This record gives sequence, structure tokens and C-alpha cells, in this order.
Amino acid sequence: MTMETVKLSNGVEMPVLGYGVYQVNPQECERCVSDAISVGYRMIDTAQAYANEEGVGNAVKKCGVARDELFIVTKVWISNAGYEKAKTSIDESLRKLQTDYIDLLLIHQPFSDYYGTYRAMEEAYKAGKLRAIGVSNFYPDRFIDLAEFCEIKPMVNQVETHVFNQQRKPQEIMRQYGTQVMSWGPFAEGRNGFFTNPVLKEIGDKYGKTVAQVALRFLIQRDVVVIPKSTHKERMVQNLDVFDFALSAADMETIGKLDKAESLFFSHYDPDTVKFLTSLGR
Repeated sequence: MTMETVKLSNGVEMPVLGYGVYQVNPQECERCVSDAISVGYRMIDTAQAYANEEGVGNAVKKCGVARDELFIVTKVWISNAGYEKAKTSIDESLRKLQTDYIDLLLIHQPFSDYYGTYRAMEEAYKAGKLRAIGVSNFYPDRFIDLAEFCEIKPMVNQVETHVFNQQRKPQEIMRQYGTQVMSWGPFAEGRNGFFTNPVLKEIGDKYGKTVAQVALRFLIQRDVVVIPKSTHKERMVQNLDVFDFALSAADMETIGKLDKAESLFFSHYDPDTVKFLTSLGR
């Protein structure tokens, strides 16, 4: 299997499908990432807030795959916001990941001094510590605000994207800035009866594919990068097995109708959510 890639605005090639370690227990992370790399994943997505960067670093160190064949993503947490703190935290992440460079660094949440954070990232990018930089969970309003006033436009925005929240309008806006959409929660974490959805199931039956495979394929065909998470090796293999079929235009349209265009998790426009998330930054 050759992994398909997308070209970021600075020419860096990024795999369209990677392995996410959100909520992977730090003790289990090394094994999971080792399994993922062994079955063919080349992009690993972690974050300072997941407390498992070390596990990723250990797996990468021992996996036997050349570092330049891997694509490592991590994110600066709210508590490390601001120029000085972010700068220190980037070096800390490099140390935990046991690598000289990070392929993609994102601001995890649009709170606290994310301008300062982004300046530290631009600087680390110019110094060769980062191959690409971007943001995560930035809704169009804050995304445009940052993109208009920073020197290097965000190359990626990782946002909740799945069949029930397809991010069509935000994706159009990001395109205007040359920013690639990356999905977190491509399976909606099973919410909304995701895995038994009759529409996805019926389409999957036609191609001999699972609901999960159809959902990933749908996003990939819409130019969205995906990072499905699983702690089971056979599921990891299944999630990778989406490059030998293509959904028809009619199927794409049918799945397009599942879009509710709103979060199944939380809204950054909701004051209580913002209060909760910003409290994690102290």
C-alpha cells in the first residue's frame, strides 16, 4: 500500500491518513504506536495535553523506520500559551519525542495568548525545528483573525470533522488561506449511532467495506486529512484499508446529506465550554 499524501502550502508532503493517540493511556502508548507503525502508519498525531509524547518518542526511536519517513504531529497546550512558555514547551516536546524536528506543530486551542504562541512557532519553523505549523479547533472567526495578522499562514487547521459535522463552509474559508483541513474524531467517537448508521452501512455493503472505512473514505475524497484512533491492531489495519476503492459521486452526495453542521461535542461559542477549557490553561 502506498500512502496518499497532500501537499501543504509550503510544499511539505503530509500523509492523508495517520494514527491519533488522543486518550491512549501513556502506559499503552508505546505499544499502540509501535503496532501502528508496524502495520503501515507513517503519521502519528499526539499533543502535550495527552501526556503521551514520551510513548510516541520511544516507539519512533525503536521502530526501525527512518525518521524522515515518519510524520509527527503535536500541539501546544493552553497552559503553554504565550511566546516564552510556548518556546520552552516546543523544546520540551522535541525532547520527549526524542527528535530534532517536529513535522507539524499546532496550537491546540484558540485561547490565552495564541498570538505569542504562534510567534514562537514561526520562529521555531524558521530555525528548522518544525517542518510545518498550524492550528487546531480554530473556528472561522478566530482562524481569519490569526491568519490575517501572522507572518506565516497556518498550513493546517485540525477541527472536529466527520459525516455529521462536515465543516464545508470552514473548509472553503481555509482554502482561501491555503490551509489544509485535518479531522479529529472522524468516527464522531461513536456518537449519534455512528457505527450502525444505515446510510453508511448500505453504502459500505456495496463496496464490501465497513461503516468506519466508508466514513474515512468520504473525508479523504473531500481533501480532509484523517487520524483515526484504535488500540486494536486489527482495527488499525482496517482503518488503513481505504485506498482500494472510491465512493461514487452519488454516494458522496448521499453521505453529504448526513451533515448537521454542528458539533457533537462542544462549541467554542458556548460560554460554559470556554470557561471550562480556559480553566485547563492555568
